[in-house]
Amino acid sequence: MPQETPREETSSEVIARLTEELKQSRLENQALREKIDQLLKRLFGAQSEKLDPAQLQMLLKGIIEPPKSPEPVAAEEPRRSTVPSPPRKPSQPRVPANTEVVEEILIPAEVQTRPQDWRCMGEEVTVQLDFEPGRFFKRRIVRRKYVRIDAPLSPPVIAPLQTLQDRCIAAPGLIAAIIVGKYCDHLPLHRQQEILSTRYQVELPRQTMAQWLGLTVHWLQPIYDLIGKDVLAGGYVQVDETPIEYLAPGHGSTRLGFLWVCKRPGGDAVFHWATSRGAETLESIFPKSWKGTVQCDGYAAYPCFARKRQQEGAIILCGCMAHARRPLYEARESAPTVAGWLLRQIGHLYEIEEVLRRNRAGPRLREAERSARSAPILRRIHAALIRLRSRYLPQSGMGKAFAYILEQWPGLVRFAEDGRLEIDNNLVENAIRPTAIGKKNWLFFGAADAGQRGAILYTIVESCRRRRIDPYAYLRDVLTRLPKMQMKDVGKLTPEAWQMAQHAAQQRRAA
Repeated sequence: MPQETPREETSSEVIARLTEELKQSRLENQALREKIDQLLKRLFGAQSEKLDPAQLQMLLKGIIEPPKSPEPVAAEEPRRSTVPSPPRKPSQPRVPANTEVVEEILIPAEVQTRPQDWRCMGEEVTVQLDFEPGRFFKRRIVRRKYVRIDAPLSPPVIAPLQTLQDRCIAAPGLIAAIIVGKYCDHLPLHRQQEILSTRYQVELPRQTMAQWLGLTVHWLQPIYDLIGKDVLAGGYVQVDETPIEYLAPGHGSTRLGFLWVCKRPGGDAVFHWATSRGAETLESIFPKSWKGTVQCDGYAAYPCFARKRQQEGAIILCGCMAHARRPLYEARESAPTVAGWLLRQIGHLYEIEEVLRRNRAGPRLREAERSARSAPILRRIHAALIRLRSRYLPQSGMGKAFAYILEQWPGLVRFAEDGRLEIDNNLVENAIRPTAIGKKNWLFFGAADAGQRGAILYTIVESCRRRRIDPYAYLRDVLTRLPKMQMKDVGKLTPEAWQMAQHAAQQRRAA
């Protein structure tokens, strides 16, 4: 066989190199297209979650290093859940039974002219729900001084002035309205200032309103502390964090802080503010003596925190199946058969959870049902992941999804071993959702210390929202009573205790 000349060898090397570069370019182009498709779905698709900068960085991570071989593509669509949804109640306007009635009687003009010629034979009644804007009024607190008749030279007596602060013109009702406006209705203080000025001719600078909020937080701090203790008392919490910017003097721009949220399933959620997203924040949230289960996503700060509390297995991490499902769903178009099968198996897990939830199953029944029905499904999923992961490149969508799930697997299956645990972290994410709506309006906290003020007020408002308590009625009553109470009695003013007292009072009135 004739040997190749040096020129022919050089040409072969060039052809091989160009072929390899073309292959890598095609793979890189495919990876970029997957990223762009995911970004477009996140930005314009019909789903509840929105794309924040942290998610964007995670999505673009590894985009420079292209995969080395194509991924198999088949044709199968994920199947929807077969659990029937409960029938929706018809959406109709509802007029509360205790609404004040203002009656308006309309008489025809010809009857008003000669009423003696007409006889009323009946009437037609039309019911409408009307509204009048709130009103401002000036509350004059008159404290009369008295002196004994038989001792006119003795010091006079006067009722104590029990307000939030001396010489503060804001009454509890006004402060409660400002809190509800910002933390429930998501109205920034500058918008509230404009509304008060244009609609009510009341001038309240937003700096003054911010000072009132700081004063209110000082009084609500004990209630916030009691809610936080109750959240950690069960030994099982769900934790998540959301980024929020804050003004940092001297830096010329905003900096990034985080609201960390701890949620006790079936109980309250408590918000914590921190300028860091590291594991040291979790150290400050959880007391040194705390032991229990923390359900979280795959963020690296959680296993780092758990490793620091290794003694006697103080912290057990539980994974979130919703976070494990998400990358599979996003990569389903590149491998629809495999992704569809895995999504269908996860759907079966959620069908089991839906049945348990409808039956209001307790921890023991949930543990038994999961052991009998969910555990085999989890074993099938794990076996499929181990067998199929070699098909997909590490930088591909499916490769990243497989790597994430397998890395989180010990925590993902923990819910099947403990009936107290939930399958995912959705409860704490639902508690965070109002803050995401609010920061789109007020954009950032005014300062780093304002973050903790927001955390306290969000905790109080979320506790009311979960119990369907009117936050305005609660805050107005609590802020009126707090200056008159001793610290040992503050436990009577938590939203849970307040609601129980209100129900008891209603039953007494009904009796």
